[in-house]
Amino acid sequence: MSKARLVITAVTRAHQPVAQVAREHNVSRSWIYELLARYREQGEAAFQPRSRRPRTTPNATPPDVVQQVLTLRKDLTGQGLDAGADTIAWHLTHHHDTTLSRATIHRILAREGAITREPKKRPKSSYIRFQAEQPNETWQSDFTHYRLTRPDGTPGTDVEIITWLDDHSRYALHITAHATITAPIVAGTFRQAAEQHGYPASTLTDNGMVYTVRLAGHGRQGGRTALEKELAHRGITQKNSRPGHPTTCGKVERFQQTMKEWLRAQPAQPTTLAQLQTLLDTFVQEYNHRRPHRSLPHRATPATAYTARPKASPGIDPVRETHDRVRTDRVNKAGTVTLRHAGRLHHIGIGRTYTGTYVLILAEDLEIQIIDATTGEILRGLILDPAKDYQPTGRPPGPARKQKTAGPTIS
Repeated sequence: MSKARLVITAVTRAHQPVAQVAREHNVSRSWIYELLARYREQGEAAFQPRSRRPRTTPNATPPDVVQQVLTLRKDLTGQGLDAGADTIAWHLTHHHDTTLSRATIHRILAREGAITREPKKRPKSSYIRFQAEQPNETWQSDFTHYRLTRPDGTPGTDVEIITWLDDHSRYALHITAHATITAPIVAGTFRQAAEQHGYPASTLTDNGMVYTVRLAGHGRQGGRTALEKELAHRGITQKNSRPGHPTTCGKVERFQQTMKEWLRAQPAQPTTLAQLQTLLDTFVQEYNHRRPHRSLPHRATPATAYTARPKASPGIDPVRETHDRVRTDRVNKAGTVTLRHAGRLHHIGIGRTYTGTYVLILAEDLEIQIIDATTGEILRGLILDPAKDYQPTGRPPGPARKQKTAGPTIS
């Protein structure tokens, strides 16, 4: 039995004095008189728990501001953009001249059922966070997949999108779509980004074969991708994450997630690479210049953070590094051996006469010597032409001609 019912029973049925009942139940007399008045007016309903909410809330968020929060949430979500409390607060401050705390916005969204509960994630304190001190100090890069849509609405061709992202500011430096990402495309997109924004002091990527061959399997070691060649030539430090640690490149990974969420939210899905590139260009403008970034100070845009500090650059006098290596090979039936340079495979002519011969290939950048592994004879020396796939011997085609010998003299 509740205390209220005990008090009413003692006063109305047992006819005990109010002062005595107040002492026995450790309550105030004013509360008993208030309870008696409510009981005479409402009967049994007086014993039901009552809300303690005040009748008026002068400091409550105005209804029009609440509606503004819900409208922003709906609009941002519909565009595939971040619509959390921090982002909504930024838009309210910068575009609507309204200031609300993150907690207030979160309470509004929770009260209106606009929050989708997600599984518990790994605590942020468990991650080792790092960030470059200057723009262009480190560029991160990665590529991801996106599926085009056929004109009839069914899933179409799977294509790939490559990203170059500034580690300090999260500024999207270069985003392009391609049928397949190859090593020459990686080097080409890097040069395009560098021509527009300046060369970085370092790069950070995973261990994909288009970025590095340092973990390549047997028979593929020793060469360099086109990107590795470019970075070494310019004195740019190349950094790669440890295998099995994707969070090392977490900034570009998270960027790609945001980008694909935005792409999927677009009402007209791309059917060609050109249409996809148009959407990507639109997203880059939105992401760099109009979207606040939660990881940046004061929720700044990436463009603001990228231009706020002086840019880093490679070493002033980079030491020229020669790429020396020794490779073993066997002359094939076509009379050639192969050598990979800057991610491209070149065929070097030796001659069908040497078919099946085991050779050593000594390479110092573009200077190549090919030696018979058994006899030590130098079979060929050349300067590799990177523009050509086949490096001809320079001899006339066909088998070697035999020298004519003088016939017998007739006397």
